[in-house]
Amino acid sequence: MTTPLILHHYPSSPFSEKIRLALGYKQLAWKSVIIPSIAPKPDVVALTGGYRKTPFLQVGADIYCDSALIADVLEHVQPEPVLYPPHLKGVARVFAQWADTTLFWAAMAYNLQPKGASALFAHLPPAAAQAFGEDRREMSAGMQRLRPADAAAAYRSYLRRIAHMAEEHDFLFGAEPCLADFAAYHPLWFTRQCVPVMADIFNATPAVLEWMDRVAALGHGRMEKLGAEDAITVAAGLDPLPLADDVFQDEHGIPLGSQVTIAAESFGTEPTEGELIAATRTRYTLRRTDPRAGTVHVHFPRIGYILRKAEATK
Repeated sequence: MTTPLILHHYPSSPFSEKIRLALGYKQLAWKSVIIPSIAPKPDVVALTGGYRKTPFLQVGADIYCDSALIADVLEHVQPEPVLYPPHLKGVARVFAQWADTTLFWAAMAYNLQPKGASALFAHLPPAAAQAFGEDRREMSAGMQRLRPADAAAAYRSYLRRIAHMAEEHDFLFGAEPCLADFAAYHPLWFTRQCVPVMADIFNATPAVLEWMDRVAALGHGRMEKLGAEDAITVAAGLDPLPLADDVFQDEHGIPLGSQVTIAAESFGTEPTEGELIAATRTRYTLRRTDPRAGTVHVHFPRIGYILRKAEATK
């Protein structure tokens, strides 16, 4: 690939760690753009049009949202080593979806209870902690969140289940890692690396820590820093990639060429508006134009996202 992979992320983002490890496993070269952890994110919005969850992947004038879709893109860019081994394609995806949702939210409710949150923001001014809390409350409006005691109990149960898997193999499903490992790892990584004061929850499952060490040893690939403005310039200077021939599987009665919005089902529901130019069996693609980034294609997975006609939201 001549067009560089540009990952927009920030260091303590769990889902970014999932993708950084996938890049490391495939030993890919990539550009690193550090973005703010909270709104406002004007440089992000210039590329995504509204989506502001972390990370997203830029390949020229194509913007890929959601770590599940980003993993698919990386598999296409460099098929070996595989994230989805042929005999594990289904189970790797199903397990990763569980880890990205059920496991993640239990872990984060445990991690960010008062003791963990205090440690996370110990070296920042009080206003920073308050702003982060307000930002995440806004992004999770309407979500049912676990209370800390319930989260701790669930997290311990999930760690025991992961330990049972890690005791049998070097990685969760065998001798080599797959997407399931990276998806399960990232919320646990946050506990261990970002709020280590909460990491005594691992004491009962040493096999989990040994597995985590093996995953961490895969590294992050070959990274070079890039400025946000430079990334926007890259998008503005290129045309989006051609679409595949099979671009439409109609599930909504919304024809291609319609103005639509796409938003996450739950967390981070800020919509992106644009022209629907593809709705395949696995993803949506919007064409949109930004004064700074030019014409871009913004891609979303179908699973976890809601497509609506734009006028229905006004």
